[in-house]
Amino acid sequence: MDATWMQWLRGYVAVTIRGQETERLVNEALADGLRLWSIRRTKEGELLGYVVLGDFFRLRPLLKRTGCRVHVRERLGMPFWLQRMRKRVFFAAGLVLFFVGMYLLSSLVWSIDVQGNDKLSEEQILQAAKAEGLYPFQWSFRLEDSSVLSRHLAQKLPGAAWIGVEKRGTHVTIRIVESATPEPKVLLNPRHLVASTDAVVTKVMAESGNPVVRPNMKVKQGDVLISGLLGDAANGKAVVAKGEVKGIVWHEYDIVSPLTRTTKVYTGNKKVIWYGVAGGRGLQVSGFGKIPFAMYERVTEEERAAWRTLKLPFGRMKETILEVKMQQQTVSVEEAKAEGIEQAKADLLAKVGPGAQVLAENILHEKTDNGKVYLKVFFEVDQSIVKERPLVQMQGD
Repeated sequence: MDATWMQWLRGYVAVTIRGQETERLVNEALADGLRLWSIRRTKEGELLGYVVLGDFFRLRPLLKRTGCRVHVRERLGMPFWLQRMRKRVFFAAGLVLFFVGMYLLSSLVWSIDVQGNDKLSEEQILQAAKAEGLYPFQWSFRLEDSSVLSRHLAQKLPGAAWIGVEKRGTHVTIRIVESATPEPKVLLNPRHLVASTDAVVTKVMAESGNPVVRPNMKVKQGDVLISGLLGDAANGKAVVAKGEVKGIVWHEYDIVSPLTRTTKVYTGNKKVIWYGVAGGRGLQVSGFGKIPFAMYERVTEEERAAWRTLKLPFGRMKETILEVKMQQQTVSVEEAKAEGIEQAKADLLAKVGPGAQVLAENILHEKTDNGKVYLKVFFEVDQSIVKERPLVQMQGD
């Protein structure tokens, strides 16, 4: 059921329609402009739906013509809520005062958070904000627009490249992006690029240094790939070796993939709870009692009242409790194998770094036992095989 804000204000009822010509009744009602929605048929052949309170009384002549009967299952909306509140005048008055108090309290700035500052102190930023009228327990309506506050604060804090002011309820966040000064360039010591693992070289690209391997060469872990020494022993020069070397590396993986999957499904059962909301605070007005489901999820939707284009500081919130259950699903051995191999590939590529590519996989061993598939897989991966090694120069007299 999805009632609009105006339907809730006018009031509406949940009805059950019985008879031989229920479809005719619905068609004539819609043709006459009656507001019916969420109409559905039950197993017993009855129709369930919702109708606005004012249109409910217009159903009488249609009921006589079609020979149908209507039964009110539930009364919803503001008129019925006020009728219940009339019996509890003090509660209603307290509720009004509560919402008024919440609105007033929510119109104050309770806290200010500063984020992103490193060189600028928080005290310095808060002092500049106070000079612009932004401080705890200030009325929100007395503050200037966020863009104006941001611009003024940026002018008062020359060390900031950008300042953003964001207000959420009673909390204000000031985000700072400080002016960046270039860091001094780190001096790198001379180094070699060596093989991080055994591999067959597929690509060599040297930015600086002397490449000592070529494609299709086999290398072992620790072999020099790009040397940091240029020239000969008599006229040599040590540099920082830079470049890219890729090679084919073999990885062995043990994979265990279950033949059953546990998935979450929705049963269709739900419970709806309504709240009155004002100033960021909510008060439950319907759907009391325990949640009748062992497992469930919550989905919330908030609707703020509006007048033309103006958003008012109160409204209502719908919380839907959806029943869920865990369902076992059996997959074939081939599906379990494929999923296990794909998960192993993803794990492998995350470990070996960006730019890697799985060229082939070879299943060395396979067995199925206790509802699981066990695999031993050999992956052939084209990946970066470089790591740095400092170049130690020998000096003599």
